[in-house]
Amino acid sequence: MTIPTSDFLRTLTERGFIHQSTDLGGLDAAMSGGPVAAYIGFDATADSLHTGHLVQIMALRWLQRAGHKPIVLIGGGTTQIGDPSFRDTSRPLLGDEQIARNVEGLKRAFSRYLAFGDGPTDAVMVNNAAWLDPLRFLPFLRDFGTHFTVNRMLGFDSVRQRLEREQPLTLLEFNYMVLQAFDFLELSRRHGAVLQMGGSDQWGNIVNGIDLARRTDGRQLFGLTTPLLTTSSGAKMGKTARGAVWLNAERLSPYEFWQFWRNTEDDDVARFLRLFTELPMDEVRRLGRLQGAGLNEAKEALATEATRLAHGGEAAATAAATARRTFADGETGEGLPSILVAPDEFGDGVPVATLLHRAGLVASRGEGRRLIKGGGARLNGETVADEGALAALADLKAGSLTLSAGRKRHAVVRIA
Repeated sequence: MTIPTSDFLRTLTERGFIHQSTDLGGLDAAMSGGPVAAYIGFDATADSLHTGHLVQIMALRWLQRAGHKPIVLIGGGTTQIGDPSFRDTSRPLLGDEQIARNVEGLKRAFSRYLAFGDGPTDAVMVNNAAWLDPLRFLPFLRDFGTHFTVNRMLGFDSVRQRLEREQPLTLLEFNYMVLQAFDFLELSRRHGAVLQMGGSDQWGNIVNGIDLARRTDGRQLFGLTTPLLTTSSGAKMGKTARGAVWLNAERLSPYEFWQFWRNTEDDDVARFLRLFTELPMDEVRRLGRLQGAGLNEAKEALATEATRLAHGGEAAATAAATARRTFADGETGEGLPSILVAPDEFGDGVPVATLLHRAGLVASRGEGRRLIKGGGARLNGETVADEGALAALADLKAGSLTLSAGRKRHAVVRIA
């Protein structure tokens, strides 16, 4: 592939962001001629984004750094339907109040990564409810329905796979791709957007928008998708046994966020440094070449840089220092995640497996017992040998005790 001339596409190519593009040469020419407005859509299904969204968020960040204008499209309207792409079941339908609360949470997450304002390259946040809520059904079908054929819509993988599995696809969900195409058209009209980006599962929706704008307005628009990431072991990016790895601090502490990245599998470190940090590529390549014990330096750099972007430099430094004290010096860092337990709960003792589960170090009490059986659980730094071991008030030191799952994951139990 020819190396792009525009800073943005050259950066995305070098760092591994590009999966597909409708016309990379034409987009490169447009981006070399001045600021370009581009957008990515995010439905408001939760009050925080998680690390599974980070590839798209970083793409918008690099877009702004290259002198272009990011548009964050919040799906206040489409969230009422839910994107059916590659899902086996329908999403739960959310009410207006919950969607509004979720939108506020998303704004906080994006403010860490993008500079919002009124300037030509400042990011803007737009809610598609502004044009979808007022739509009248029959006029919309008349004006835009003729540009979509059911034959073509059935051919998209996101729809075809659902039908092949004989899983229901409601008429409401089937209309999602039409509304997303309409979003692209509206953003091109209202904000001059010429590029839509998204994960590779959004390819069909993006192409529909480009086709609709060409048919209705004669506009030339572009699409670009990023790869859907899994870890080297096949796990979905952004998911752990404990659930999603959230970006908002009220959902997940900066320390736990730092730990997620510090625990990256060895084979993923170099790739994640390219995608999730802003370290210069020479430094990324140097860190990516480290082997053995040297990988710890690369993992700590990844964890600190990713946490700095999500939570700020001070939080990242504090998380790294807490980890250093815990791992190297055996101390109980103040930044460790903690749970509160009432004194009367201890009674005759609380099963260590139960505390491991409540602290979020394991997914279930059964997993806690298996961890103990395998020698991977520690209480106050001492290995727990008995699956039925109990933690007693006598184990508390200054009103707290430390739990560990393996060498890298720790939590504190405090008296309520």
